[in-house]
Amino acid sequence: MTQIQVTANIQASIQQVWDCWTQAEHVKHWNFASEDWHCPEAQNTLKEGKEFHYTMAAKDGSFSFDFWGTFTQIDPLKNLEITLGDGRRVSVQFVTEGEGVWVKESFEPESQNPEEMQKMGWQMILDNFKKYVESIS
Repeated sequence: MTQIQVTANIQASIQQVWDCWTQAEHVKHWNFASEDWHCPEAQNTLKEGKEFHYTMAAKDGSFSFDFWGTFTQIDPLKNLEITLGDGRRVSVQFVTEGEGVWVKESFEPESQNPEEMQKMGWQMILDNFKKYVESIS
């Protein structure tokens, strides 16, 4: 299956980047694509075979959904492999380079929306992640 990749270079330590990606209290601050959305609930158990559940919702209350998956492989500070609730696979790599960290997220697209639209949405979320991490580092 086709993989789509989005990337960001974050000016923070690998530990800070990892913690912000994997700890639910941080996820709530960045896991949305635009300012009119938010992530009011985030729960996860960072262990192989365990799940995460992130509620993504329009701030006006008009729509929300549960984005969830299972951690299938965890290599701390380096890589996460995930199977989403609909069976698609996601890989997130954390690569230290100089003073920063490259986050490289690859995912299998779903069939309902154009791939370019999906890439743009995931990139916007990753850009929010970068902004959040750098603001607290």
